Parts: sequence; C-alpha cells; structure tokens
Amino acid sequence: MTYILGIDIGTGSTKAVAIDPTGNVLHAEQVAYPTHHPQPDASEQDPEVIWQACVQSIRQTLAHLKHAPAGLSFSSAMHSVLPVTAEGKPLRPLMTWADNRSAAIATSIHHSAASQDLYRHTGTPIHAMSPLAKIAWLQANEPDVFTQAARFISIKEYIWFNLFGVWEIDYSLASACGLFDILAHTWYAPALALAGITTDRLSVPVPTQHLRTGLLPAPAKLTGLPATTPCCIGASDGCSANLGSSAITPGVAALTIGTSGAIRVASSQPVYNFEAMTFNYILTNDIFISGGPVNNGGAALKWYAQELLKIDLSSPERYAALLGEIERIPAGADGLVFLPYLAGERAPLWNSDACGVFFGLTGRHTQAHFTRAVLEGISMALYHIATKLEESGLSIGQVNVSGGFVRSQEWVQLMADIFGKPIGLVNVEDASAIGAGYLALHALGMIPALNALHPKTLHTYLPRPGYHAVYRDRAFPLFRSLTRNLTLDMAVHAELLAPVPTKPVVDSQPGASAR
Repeated sequence: MTYILGIDIGTGSTKAVAIDPTGNVLHAEQVAYPTHHPQPDASEQDPEVIWQACVQSIRQTLAHLKHAPAGLSFSSAMHSVLPVTAEGKPLRPLMTWADNRSAAIATSIHHSAASQDLYRHTGTPIHAMSPLAKIAWLQANEPDVFTQAARFISIKEYIWFNLFGVWEIDYSLASACGLFDILAHTWYAPALALAGITTDRLSVPVPTQHLRTGLLPAPAKLTGLPATTPCCIGASDGCSANLGSSAITPGVAALTIGTSGAIRVASSQPVYNFEAMTFNYILTNDIFISGGPVNNGGAALKWYAQELLKIDLSSPERYAALLGEIERIPAGADGLVFLPYLAGERAPLWNSDACGVFFGLTGRHTQAHFTRAVLEGISMALYHIATKLEESGLSIGQVNVSGGFVRSQEWVQLMADIFGKPIGLVNVEDASAIGAGYLALHALGMIPALNALHPKTLHTYLPRPGYHAVYRDRAFPLFRSLTRNLTLDMAVHAELLAPVPTKPVVDSQPGASAR
C-alpha cells in the first residue's frame, strides 16, 4: 500500500496524515503541545517539544501502517521566529505568529515612507505577526540574543535542519516573512536593513516542491524512516489548506475557522490593497494565495460560552444545543451587533487596539440573540476581508469551508447567508496536512497536476435571499460603520489599560528637601 505522509506543524499540535495516491486518507495522528505567555503580548513555544511531536507523529503512523511512506511533505504555521546558533541550537523560545511585542515597531514601519514599497515587494502585511518586526524587536530588546544568533529561522526550518542539516526555507513561508521579494524570489534588501540583518543570517529560499533525500542517521533512527525517503519541503499552512480544500482555481475561496480564522483566494499574480493589507503568499511559481487572517474566530465563541454562559463547548451536545438556538432569531439578531475583536484584529483593520463590543442591546434581547450576534460578528469580520479582496479585483463565486466551525450546520448556513454565495462543505478535516501531501504527490510525479485531486463536497449551503438582503443592506453596513467610527475610542480605551508609571515615594522631614 503506497502512501504519502503530509505533516502539518501547527501552533497547537502537529498532525500527520497518510494519504494514498488518489487522495484517500488512510490514517491520521496528532500530538499537542502548549504555548507559553511569560509576559504581556508574548506567545512562545519550546521548539524541542515541537520537534519531538513531529517525531512521535511519524513513528506512530509508521507503527499503524506497518511500513514507510513513499514520501513526506511539510506544512507549518507562518510568522514564527527562532534565533539559533550556527549548529542549530535555539537561543531562546520560539516566537509564534501571535507574539505581539513588536506592535510598536510594526506601527512605526507601517507609517514610514518605506511602507508602500515594502508591501508591494514583499506582499506581506506590516504587522507585529511579521518576522520582520519580530527580528527588529529582538535587536532592540534582546541585543545579546540578536548578536549571538547565526540565523533567524521558522519552526519548519528548525525541523528541516534537524532532518537534513541544511538551512532551507520554502518560497511559501519566505513570502510570509515580510523580508522576501515575492516576484524576484530573493530576500529583499531594504526589508533586511529594517530588520538589521543580512542574507547570511537567513536560510536559502527554495520552491515548495523542492525534494531532498538523505536523512541524517539520528533522525532516521528516531522516526523509523529509511534515510532514502524523499521529503518535499512543502508550503505554509494557509497555502496548503487552499490546496487541500480544492481552492486553487480562480473564483473559489477557502475559509477556515479554528481558534482564529482566514479567507484566501488563489490568483496568478499578487493582489495588492494597501488599506486592507491583504497578504500575497506563494504556493507555486504561478499560484499566489491572497487573503487575510482574523485573530478572533472560534476563540471569540469559546470566550462567550465559557465566560458569559459558563458552558464547556468541548461537549458536542452542548455545542449543538447552543448554536442550534440561533435559528429562532432573525438575521441581524434584532439589532444586536457584536464586534469580535477580543484580541485586537489583523485583516482588514490591522489594529492591535481593537476591542470587543456588544452594540444595540435592549431589554428584549435573549441568550439566543447574543449567540446569533456572536456568530454573525465572527462571520462578518471574515466577510469584511472578502469585500476587500473583491474590491481589489478578485472574483469570489464559491467558498469552500473547513475547520471546527463546520460541525454546526446553522453556522455554515449563516455564513452562506452573509456572503450571499454557495458554501461548499468539503470532506477534509486536516486540509493543511492533506495539501502538503498533494504537493509531495505532484513533486514525485504520482499525480499529473496539483489540481488533479478533489476532496468530495459533502454538502453545498445556498444563501437564503431574504436573509442575505438583511446582511447586505443593513447588518453588515452597520457592522462596518461601528468598526470604523469606534477606532479612536478603542485607542483611548487601550491607553486606559496601559500600565500607569508610578514615582517612588520619598520620605522627607518637614523643612527638608527631597532628593
């Protein structure tokens, strides 16, 4: 039985998914790990723990299937930064995409004269998530680490180096760094200057279907893989998810909601929108994935359920019961609007000061109204990005969805009503890992084209015209207006939350001068 192993190195876990040459899933493994928050805005992980999770997921798959794969490929989360020595030893914990400590630096760059050229060359939003801003933050705040670092790498580069002993980064992850010229496929010198580094402190960029064999003896023994196993370097998780959910043809968007969320559309060229800072990431030399991420997906629903309702949504029955009640409430939740910005917001606002708001509350609103408003707010934040993509010239005719939210048919139907487009529920649970597998299948010549395999569409949800009219004409315009008009108030609110500096108390005697 021939199979390919797609490995997705995520923020919360590593998933290994075995697929056969027709795309059927044979087996899946998942190994979770924690994220640490040692100080405000910090989001860090232990890279060695993630490496061990990769090893464990591979070993467990081989043990289950009784033989080695025909090849491997890797997907991983974007925007991580890890300073390492020349020997690959980490100098500090890994900074994840969610580490927001470089927000002030990112804002300064965004408002500089260089910002538009930087965005046009790199195609990457100028934000604290960007490795460009994180590396600049390390230079300013951890100068010893910055000076000692031979290289600044991502988590996938760390795994790749452990396997092969070479420093390589795929074009897809490189294009998410804010340091890479997405058309020239080289590191962009002006961006490197802003980060305070040169190309010798970064890995060598290679195409996403770049293959290597010759695993080092130690990782070959740890994983159980033959040293001759061909490994495809793969792409980022977002680009891989588009591929795995059959959304790499024009007009088909991929929408995912997990803890956060994103909507992405394939294009043959970058699509720029400086106001919304939509991203342009490389899947292959002729396929770009354009779109935007939101901070507040399932995390906002979890907060609402746990903190306001004291409900544990890990129970499928409670999840279904809570979301099922929204059908009793009309579109627009009788005027109750939820701005879901509990953790600031990325696209299209790029505002770390953004905060959550319930607006329009009256005495007639019930729990079911609140639940519907929360789901509408999360969904309209993603629809907001879709409108910016369409304003930039991208056409969206259908949206394929994946992620934890698809467990609720009420939420998926609500999404169709807001977007006013068919929503395809594809038979894919781990789209990023499966997309990684597709890249390896194509790189190894086992399928004729990347779009040769299509996961089955389990159901297509069509928009209900009356519901869509409410969102199009009233609810979404109000959502967008509130977001825009509350921006200054959100900034004032953020100042209120900032620590207040205090002066030390100086004891003095009457008539004496205090020093």
